[in-house]
Amino acid sequence: MAFRRFLRGSVPWEQLEGVARAVLNRYGESSGRVVFLEADNWLSTPFVVEDRWFVKLITQQNSLVHALLTTGRNIGAFSSGTEGFFEHFGTPAQMAQHELEATERMRELGVNAPEPIEAFEHNGMGVLVFEYLRDFATLDDLPPEAVERHAPTVFDYLHRMHEDGLAHGDFRCENVLVADGELYFIDATSVREEAIADARAYDIACALGALEPLVGAHAAVDAAARHYTPEELLDADEFLDFVNIRPDHDFDAGAIRGAIEQYAS
Repeated sequence: MAFRRFLRGSVPWEQLEGVARAVLNRYGESSGRVVFLEADNWLSTPFVVEDRWFVKLITQQNSLVHALLTTGRNIGAFSSGTEGFFEHFGTPAQMAQHELEATERMRELGVNAPEPIEAFEHNGMGVLVFEYLRDFATLDDLPPEAVERHAPTVFDYLHRMHEDGLAHGDFRCENVLVADGELYFIDATSVREEAIADARAYDIACALGALEPLVGAHAAVDAAARHYTPEELLDADEFLDFVNIRPDHDFDAGAIRGAIEQYAS
């Protein structure tokens, strides 16, 4: 826990207060309620302003951790026999701007995502503002039958992104929100567009790995097969072991591999 706190860092209260005040001022509010959220997120500090705006504050510490994670993921990609395809942006403001633009692109493709409002810089920090979804659950908070019902939509959204040269790069259940029965993707990361084929395979492997513990390998592969060819799922197979060493994934790679091979045969 102490190591996680070190990685995430802490933002002094006066800086957090200053950002909250800046958000209120930008939207014509002289004061308002601010609620800080408990989140296991090393790349930002999240909080909610006036139950209307979800804010992500990105510091230099968060940017450093993102650079370290990007390097580690690219090394893992090399171990899978491909070039690294993750990108890092140099400043907190650039990180915020990229996520804003990626979210805008997702929405243009028909992928549900919280409405991005703006990204701006405040005292060297990146500030990203979205609409706030008041009542939501993450995908892994749902019962298995609900997850299985939503699984085809997961791959539909990924497929729309991949067809347009966009990849998510950090798919896990915590990054899929469910509100009023609808799925919302959040926290897309940066992937080099010229490496979209490898990034696509990685995304599929991440989604299969996230869903397998919840609905089983065959149900996860069946959902993916509605949108991806056998060849594309076999490409994803190459990334399963790499994905499985991530601390936020724990699944039966052998069961997924067997289900893919059965589908492809």
